[in-house]
Amino acid sequence: MKIVILSRKRELYSTRRLVEAAEERGHVVRVINPLRCYMNITAHNPRVCYKGECLDDVQAVIPRIGASITFYGTAVVRQFEMMGIYCLNESVAITRSRDKLRSLQLLARKGIGLPVTGFANSTMYTDDLIELVGGPPLVVKLLEGTQGVGVVLAETQQAAESVIDAFRGLKANFIVQEYIQEARGADIRCFVVGGKVVASMKRQGKEGEFRSNLHRGGKATSVRITPEERSTAVRAARIMGLSVAGVDLLRSNHGPVVMEVNSSPGIEGIEHATGKDIAGTIIEYIEKNARPNCTATRGKG
Repeated sequence: MKIVILSRKRELYSTRRLVEAAEERGHVVRVINPLRCYMNITAHNPRVCYKGECLDDVQAVIPRIGASITFYGTAVVRQFEMMGIYCLNESVAITRSRDKLRSLQLLARKGIGLPVTGFANSTMYTDDLIELVGGPPLVVKLLEGTQGVGVVLAETQQAAESVIDAFRGLKANFIVQEYIQEARGADIRCFVVGGKVVASMKRQGKEGEFRSNLHRGGKATSVRITPEERSTAVRAARIMGLSVAGVDLLRSNHGPVVMEVNSSPGIEGIEHATGKDIAGTIIEYIEKNARPNCTATRGKG
């Protein structure tokens, strides 16, 4: 099978492991920077080209689209879908998961547990917005932020008002969420492949840090999840339409709540924490499911 991995850096751990896992199983793999692809958008012969070559003979595409290139990256994925080529995560699903507000609304509509979340545009309702989520302490998040950037814990009313005013002054879109104190700076990353949680890890923020991101000094350990947490993670990935997803959960007093569903979850932390061959599991899933013209969202935007 000929597989294309859409990634800007071949040397990234996740990209490298996917290449290794695919080649170990006898597949031909190319790592292609999606920003260097160009497309022929026609009704009867759509094409994706790269360095003067049209990529017509590909059987599967693994999108590793960074948040900063979502618009162009998903356009490339969508073009492969138009060509009838199997994409592990589809363009609509990636776009859906990258819009934090939209993804929370979709999850809420299906009854998935979430932190109480507020969103408003007018400066007239700051106090109401803060009260809506139960008052301080609360978390203010930029909708465009990733890896913990643009996430602020406001522990007092004055701090909450100051952060909200600052974000509004920058004309930034943000949400306000209740702070789940009982989580104690830890969350659970469930790695979902093909509707199954294949691995899970607990990420604990460093001392004095409420964000548990490994990029910010958090530590990861393998964790056993409850049936309710497993079901929540699987349902969240399905609602987003993702075949592969990293679902981040918090353990609250009223059960698991979803913080985020990631369409390009990193492999390094969870492989090291659990000792499982996540990259190999992904390639095995592709082997079983990659077929021409099987895009679930084809023609739906």
